[in-house]
Amino acid sequence: MDETSELKKTPLHTLHLSLGARMVPFAGYDMPVQYPAGVLKEHLHTRSQAGLFDVSHMGQIVLRARSGDNADAARALETLVPVDVLGLGEGRQRYALFTNDRGGILDDLMIANRGDHFYIVVNAACKDADFAHMQAAIGDRCEIKMHDDRALVALQGPRAEAVLGEFWSDVTEMRFMDVRACDLHDADCIVSRSGYTGEDGFEISIPADQAHIVCSRLLDHPDVMPIGLGARDSLRLEAGLCLYGNEIDAQTTPVEAALEWAIQKVRRKGGERAGGFPGADVILGQLENGATRRRVGLRPEGRAPVRGGVVLSTDPAGENAVGTVTSGGFGPSVEGPVAMGYVTTDQAVIGTQLHADVRGKALPVTIAPLPFVKSTVKR
Repeated sequence: MDETSELKKTPLHTLHLSLGARMVPFAGYDMPVQYPAGVLKEHLHTRSQAGLFDVSHMGQIVLRARSGDNADAARALETLVPVDVLGLGEGRQRYALFTNDRGGILDDLMIANRGDHFYIVVNAACKDADFAHMQAAIGDRCEIKMHDDRALVALQGPRAEAVLGEFWSDVTEMRFMDVRACDLHDADCIVSRSGYTGEDGFEISIPADQAHIVCSRLLDHPDVMPIGLGARDSLRLEAGLCLYGNEIDAQTTPVEAALEWAIQKVRRKGGERAGGFPGADVILGQLENGATRRRVGLRPEGRAPVRGGVVLSTDPAGENAVGTVTSGGFGPSVEGPVAMGYVTTDQAVIGTQLHADVRGKALPVTIAPLPFVKSTVKR
């Protein structure tokens, strides 16, 4: 039995192999980390033209109110997330967070209002736990179904709209976080104008048995290149976007993670539907009084990357530790190393210089604004 025999395969697995992808285990799936062009070229191609990513390993969940009233489903979801679901308009999507009783983040997710139901995308490593969490907490009020019969891909980059527009002209009317149903090569798809790169782009849910042909047609376009997990990580890092298990986890609150922008006023103290979600006392308290640590951007001096797990100190000797790097690597678009991490709140000031312990040597690191590249999403 080879090492990948127990791994799950996405509906696009044979396409990856035909494209010469190097496959690696990721979140229980056999996934492409890169193609023959390599991570650097894939990254830069996405920034300049358009990249196609297979993200079918993520969880696609449909949630409907048993009453038939979608507002009841929204109210049920609001008992699990600190965001405004009831005020989310039909055809719109919102970033959200499942929280626990300590205010920690169980997962981050996208919630789309599809009119008579909510379409939810969750992280691959968390999807089974998320489904169980939802079923246990609101299963009596909502029907919850995991879609294992659909692929999910992301078309990202400045040419994404033009490329997709050749197959479906209505795409030009969509703005950031819009969600629509569309027909791509006779496939019943769901398209959202969103992504994980900082670039304009789309995520497309496709019936599994039609994913290969749809993606092959997209890849036939001269502006589109297949992109693996390696470039996906460097792109999201430059965009200052959190990765579950690195920047956010069950011990990290939204305020510590600098994600308080995701908590609308209606769910905060004094709001019409304040609180009512797990960990509300902790999170709302931190919104008012602050937290003891903060997620920040980091720019290491020189060319050497600073990886996750590296300790940050105020002194070169490393005797006064004030934080830890959570993600780091080389940023091809900025032509230098970039990183994110957590530091004590008093050190979380742009321009503050710290020292990273890299293989026993103190490397100067400066607190930098996020994102490292300007977002190009279509507002």
